Amino acid sequence: MSGTGSSMKIAVVIFPGSNRERDLCAALALATGNQPARVWHRDAALPKSDLIVLPGGFAYGDYLRCGAMAAHSPIMREVRERAANGTPVLGICNGFQILTEAGMLPGALLANRSLRFTCRDIHLRVENNQTIFTRGYAAGQTIRVPVAHHDGSYTADPDTLDRLEDRGLVAFRYCGPDGQLVEAENFNGSARAIAGIFNGSRTVLGLMPHPENATDPLLGSTDGRAFFDGLVGALQ
Repeated sequence: MSGTGSSMKIAVVIFPGSNRERDLCAALALATGNQPARVWHRDAALPKSDLIVLPGGFAYGDYLRCGAMAAHSPIMREVRERAANGTPVLGICNGFQILTEAGMLPGALLANRSLRFTCRDIHLRVENNQTIFTRGYAAGQTIRVPVAHHDGSYTADPDTLDRLEDRGLVAFRYCGPDGQLVEAENFNGSARAIAGIFNGSRTVLGLMPHPENATDPLLGSTDGRAFFDGLVGALQ
């Protein structure tokens, strides 16, 4: 699907402190052939969109809790309404944090077990490829993408974790290069090595790693290309 001039309409929501919106727009443009619309957090309305994306960064400086203030931005009321009506929503890194703070995904993101900001390549195992977001991969496939976060340790109560497992709502897990779930590879200490989750209808995805930064050989990996190509293909 790359660069085919898709008519798909994508809105990328920008908050004060966002810093990955350009990377995301570049990855989306590579997959669609068109630049997505950029929407400021204080806007009260979204343009007609086939996909809404919340990028990484440090919205509102990560004051209070990561994503807590952004979750109450004027635009988020519209994001919630669109999501409730079935429009797919993708939140990456800070976007994932915002989705949990907004109540659109369960659980929370806590400080990494090292209590340090971590920026490096990691490996992910694709847990469920039967979704619009993950259809570009094979179930159980291992991919290499970067992370860049301080508060990425996913946590939820045991009942929620069991529900995510039972309903196939775990999207990705941190793993070793061979796909094995090794505790040492779960660098941020996430519950059950969870790196990304879906909502109940699998139309909202939050993940901490950055597939948008693995779309060009110059960046060291192109494993993120299939993520965006598959998503665009599903929504064409």
